[in-house]
Amino acid sequence: MDQQDIHTTALLSTGVPGLDAVLAGGLTPERLHLVEGEPGTGKTTLALQFLQEGARLDEPVLYITLGESAVELRASARSHGWDLAGVPIVEIIPDEDMLDPDQQYTIFQPSEIELGLTTQRILAAIEQHKPTRLVLDSLSELQLLAERPLRYRRQVLALKQYLSSRRCTTLLIDDRAPASDDMRVRSVAEGVVALDLLVQAYGAERRRVRIVKYRGVSYRGGYHDYKITTGGLVVFPRLVASDTRCEGPRGRLSSGLAALDALTGGGVEEGMSTLISGPPGTGKSTLAAQFVHAATARGEACAMFLFEESRNNLLNRASDIGMALHAAMDAGLLTIQQVDPAELAPGEFSQAVVDAAARGVRLVVIDSLNGYLNAVPDERYLPTYLHELLAFLGQHGVATLLVGVQQSIIGTTMTTSADASYVADNVIMLRYFEVAGEVRQAISVFKKRGSPHQRTIHRFEIGAGGIEIGPPLRGFHGILTGVPTGEACRESAPPTAAAVSAPR
Repeated sequence: MDQQDIHTTALLSTGVPGLDAVLAGGLTPERLHLVEGEPGTGKTTLALQFLQEGARLDEPVLYITLGESAVELRASARSHGWDLAGVPIVEIIPDEDMLDPDQQYTIFQPSEIELGLTTQRILAAIEQHKPTRLVLDSLSELQLLAERPLRYRRQVLALKQYLSSRRCTTLLIDDRAPASDDMRVRSVAEGVVALDLLVQAYGAERRRVRIVKYRGVSYRGGYHDYKITTGGLVVFPRLVASDTRCEGPRGRLSSGLAALDALTGGGVEEGMSTLISGPPGTGKSTLAAQFVHAATARGEACAMFLFEESRNNLLNRASDIGMALHAAMDAGLLTIQQVDPAELAPGEFSQAVVDAAARGVRLVVIDSLNGYLNAVPDERYLPTYLHELLAFLGQHGVATLLVGVQQSIIGTTMTTSADASYVADNVIMLRYFEVAGEVRQAISVFKKRGSPHQRTIHRFEIGAGGIEIGPPLRGFHGILTGVPTGEACRESAPPTAAAVSAPR
């Protein structure tokens, strides 16, 4: 076995939360890796996190900069709360004497002299510090000095061989333009990490990372969202539900209302998703809150993600009808996260839900499905993101309630933003209907995979005492159209003017 291969069994952590999971454990040691991306994607921040992780483990590290000064790098680090005390920085950049015409070359091409001098200074810095983790920022400077593609490639190959013989794990930083097709360094590197910056039509930019190549490692492919926070990069690995399949017995979650449990066949099943659909104002969010209220009263943890209504409004409305959600939050049984759709990437939201499942929540509420699907208008695959998320929650025995707002108030042409058969295992429908000049509400269960359920339509009301579900609405025809007919409608009709004025 080659002596170098003996030391490459354990992968090195990048120090970036989530990135090691994408890389299937980290970076192969004693190899050369490439981090590429346009300006503003966080390449330098990632590199500093990599070196800080090494310094934390008492490894000798080194940052060689060919562009930014050490003062600029330390100022950038301070914005993240870092002092870089254990990270030496070596500047190899032109000094101000280059502005003096008398100091400029006249006989030789500048690249003929400067490339050799720059290489000598790089090697001298490595010999002095003897790092096991090295960052070279950036390759674009070497490419400009080399001028010719062949010379540039040979320079990088020679540098790779030199660093490998010294058992040094190296990150090369490359300022790749969005339309660049330069593959010379990609073919040389052991692994290639590409950082992308997407400008949205509205809201914050979206950042994504992709592993272009990684020799001998089964990494997680595709795009993964990430963000730059105070403290560095945080990567949200793309959720793949099939990676975490698990089986076991599943129970039911009662709503706390006997009439509703009877309607749903005993409650909602753990590990299944339920869509609560209806026009605005029919009580969808209140119905979801009822399930949360009952679960937390039993001591079961829940999580709610609000895309439209504020947390304060939800808590106040729930309190007005006797749901003590404040008390559940104080007891640590309920977390309510108000989501700003314009600032949240799909991967970040998925990670928040996964973290909630890891904390042991038994019920997750997403209010609303429309707000989620409108979170990133330019993202074509949000329904697929959602389906993968629901599959993950289902495999972990977490029940999910989705609030879906229908576009129309009454009628048979009411539509929702998602295909219910694709998104949800169960569907609870709330409807308005008009009887004798009065707008009333009805509830019915349209779909239930986990158990038999009642197919009758019941009256649905929300009062000071909470949710009330009445007996089946018999004697009506066409309730789902919003304007029913039948004997019950005539019995509910107000007396006519002639009947009021007639003598007794």
